[in-house]
Amino acid sequence: LVSHLVGKLTHIFGQGLSDAFYPVPQEAIGVGSAFEGWSPRAEDAVYSVLVPLSPPRGHTFQLELDTAGMPQRTFRVRVELLCTCTREQLGQDVLCFLHHPEEELRRKQEPSLLHTLCTGSYLDVEKTAHWFCRFVRVAWLLLPESRRWCFKWQPSRRGCKFQLSKDKESFTAEVVFGVRRGDSDVFVGSQAAQGGTPSTAWLETCAVAEAKFFQHISRQAPQDSWHCKCLQLLSRSLLGVGLSSYTLKTVLMHLLSTVPLTRWRRRHFRQRLLDILKFLHCCLQTGRLKHFVIGNQRFPLEISLPSDLRLAEAPNLLQHLASDQEAHLRAVQEYICLL
Repeated sequence: LVSHLVGKLTHIFGQGLSDAFYPVPQEAIGVGSAFEGWSPRAEDAVYSVLVPLSPPRGHTFQLELDTAGMPQRTFRVRVELLCTCTREQLGQDVLCFLHHPEEELRRKQEPSLLHTLCTGSYLDVEKTAHWFCRFVRVAWLLLPESRRWCFKWQPSRRGCKFQLSKDKESFTAEVVFGVRRGDSDVFVGSQAAQGGTPSTAWLETCAVAEAKFFQHISRQAPQDSWHCKCLQLLSRSLLGVGLSSYTLKTVLMHLLSTVPLTRWRRRHFRQRLLDILKFLHCCLQTGRLKHFVIGNQRFPLEISLPSDLRLAEAPNLLQHLASDQEAHLRAVQEYICLL
């Protein structure tokens, strides 16, 4: 339902903004626990979808790695103008931003993306989110679903978050935006980092690649595979103080690539839970847990990664525990609770 609704909204975007020069939303991609099949609690599930953005006519996006010291790799999306004189000569209704006088452009054409959603030459996450949400308010009223579902906004500066409810049914959906790295399944996304993120910073995210990994496993695993139930049970037990559900998810992905998929059936449930806990204990003792996608040369080739990521050194997801004794203690205590 969420994918269907967001798909309808982006279709209305395409129709309503065909004459303007805003980012072009592409088909939404479901990411995160709800779409991967292991949401800890159904009532708390947030259905996250990533909407890829493409540059409008006469524009191009250039990704620039930002080395500003953020814990996660961040990029800035530089917006550059392209010459469209050839299109104009072919009779297409677009004036060239580079070679037409500004006065004529102001009179005859909508402003370029540089003058609407950018800060300087860079696509601004918060301006983009505000623009998208403003359009969703209008587009939602055009959908038949608006007569059956109650729509309520949720606060979000870097995305579009809302709750839909009908009778006793209710769910929360969150739209984040992304710019694809080349033709890969890795994006720079609008989600925020811990400790705040500048409005022109886009965080590198492997969420789509990870969702495709779970699909890859589901196609190969036996029908009665309980690998998602292992993660669901353990993440449901987390206090969310010292260990994150993403840490557990990473442990599970490592084990799925080493333990044969035929050994994840219901009768193996207890042993696989113990395997996850043993792996996690080892990680806490050594203070190391490698990122599963980045630097993993065994990652399925059918899922496209930028070559620099496949060959990169895998980041340590537990690096913060080495420098923060209190955080390490909380993680160990939470592990004991899980055990």
